Amino acid sequence: MKRIIIIPIGKVNPEFLRTISSATGHKFHTKAEVGRKMSIPPDSYNVLRKQYNAVAVLKEMISYKQRAGDSLLGIVDIDLYASRFNYVLGEADPNAGVAVISLWRLRQEFYGLPGDKDLLKERAAKEAIHELGHVYGLDHCPDPECIMYFSNRISDTDKKGPGFCDICQEMLGL
Repeated sequence: MKRIIIIPIGKVNPEFLRTISSATGHKFHTKAEVGRKMSIPPDSYNVLRKQYNAVAVLKEMISYKQRAGDSLLGIVDIDLYASRFNYVLGEADPNAGVAVISLWRLRQEFYGLPGDKDLLKERAAKEAIHELGHVYGLDHCPDPECIMYFSNRISDTDKKGPGFCDICQEMLGL
């Protein structure tokens, strides 16, 4: 595996960047580090949806690659969507080696519940590892305990384990 660069996009708490950097580096047995901050691409905002287009964010991230083999993981605290979904927790472009996750819907407050920083960190780490799994060539997994299981709702993210099932782990060569 190559280097993982965590890109804060817009305003992101540095504590979450450290948590995600540590979790992804450990899970993929590689170096993960926080890179330079990126602004939220203004053209990614959809006024009608009141959300940001994840694909537009990914396209802007590509210019932040310093080395061809690097994998970039953007972290945003805005509501993301992709054309085929009402919202996404994250999105990846394996061909470009970039992925992005959003903290927006990972927060308990989004669901009208009291905030829980530890739960937010756990969810963010799971989604970061999931999206990087896509970057490294994995598809969604049918095992609901595998980190590569598709999260249709936040409860799916909470039910996932913190790691890959045996099949996905073997496909990654870990």
